[in-house]
Amino acid sequence: MKGQNGLFETLQNSLDPAKPVIWMHTASLGEYEQGLPLLSQLKNEYSGYQVLLTFFSPSGYEVKKDSSLADIVSYLPLDTSSNSKRFLDLVNPRIALFIKYEVWPNFFKEIENRHIPLFLISARFKTDQIYFKWYGGMMKTALKRVDHFFVQDERSITLLKKIGVDQITLSGDTRFDRVSAIARRDNELLFMRRFKEGRFCFVAGSTWPQDEDLIVKFIDQASDSMKFVLVPHDIDPDSCDDLVKRIRKKAIKFSNMILEEIEDYQVLIIDKIGLLTKIYSYADLAYVGGGFATGLHNTLEPAVFGIPIIIGPKHQGFKEAEDMVALGGINTIKRFEELKNWTDLYYSNGEVRRQAGFVNESYVKKNQGASVRIIEHLRTLL
Repeated sequence: MKGQNGLFETLQNSLDPAKPVIWMHTASLGEYEQGLPLLSQLKNEYSGYQVLLTFFSPSGYEVKKDSSLADIVSYLPLDTSSNSKRFLDLVNPRIALFIKYEVWPNFFKEIENRHIPLFLISARFKTDQIYFKWYGGMMKTALKRVDHFFVQDERSITLLKKIGVDQITLSGDTRFDRVSAIARRDNELLFMRRFKEGRFCFVAGSTWPQDEDLIVKFIDQASDSMKFVLVPHDIDPDSCDDLVKRIRKKAIKFSNMILEEIEDYQVLIIDKIGLLTKIYSYADLAYVGGGFATGLHNTLEPAVFGIPIIIGPKHQGFKEAEDMVALGGINTIKRFEELKNWTDLYYSNGEVRRQAGFVNESYVKKNQGASVRIIEHLRTLL
């Protein structure tokens, strides 16, 4: 609410009325990553347009408010009829791109009234969603206002067609294009090269306390020749200090690190946002957090680097994780003994480790191309 103060005035002062607007809306950081391949391509191809990027969540806006790919970054005001009219009076976009699960009934109604082409990108639908319930009339109506859906899987097509929606393309998930671009960039981190020293490196990304309980226990029993990097979901200073204190091996926070001495430590706690994707490029094994807590984090980010992955038990509903578990590139655990067994196996058997990593890397490569298919459609409107 605080972030939305003065939103309309800021938009009015920032927008150039002489330039048309491409508008992309994302809920938070994860959806931003899904939209990023499109955002990059549109920015390159349509330099005469202004790109407006809106967020709902502060965790997305605060991290990306200075994004160079957008001309204006803003919150989207609450979904009321008056807000939608005022917002669209100011912005008047040429097209509107909403990412994945973002369905805003009042905005969609006003977008339709103004004949602005509306797209839902990398969408994925499940039977338990409100659109497919007897009481979901308002949200079902909102869906039918979308001009075209670009969906991740066949099941989404089947569900949409059951409620009379036919304007659908099976495009896949744009996150595959995003992580592939990450793998191609320069991921060099001097502190990681010095810290790893050519040793086996276990990287645990976006961890929650439930994940950390198991990982800390394993670290304390692990061989001194293994290196560990923990990137907590919550980088609050007190939480990170507590994590360092709990580990009996030599551990240090990134913020306290002295580069020339980093190789002397066995455990590195990253208390800074924005480093995880590059750190994964140094991993021999990745643990992705959230599978014991509120929801699994991004498994594609380590998968693209061709390494095996371990996750907690709650991965249902995350298609890429479900797929890689079935293929054998991701292993799920429920208890400490399973974490220990899988990690010991990958540490001691390089061939098993390479095979699991190859499965994940191949899966990412096979599913690239969603953004190309979507852009081809959008070009006809710009």
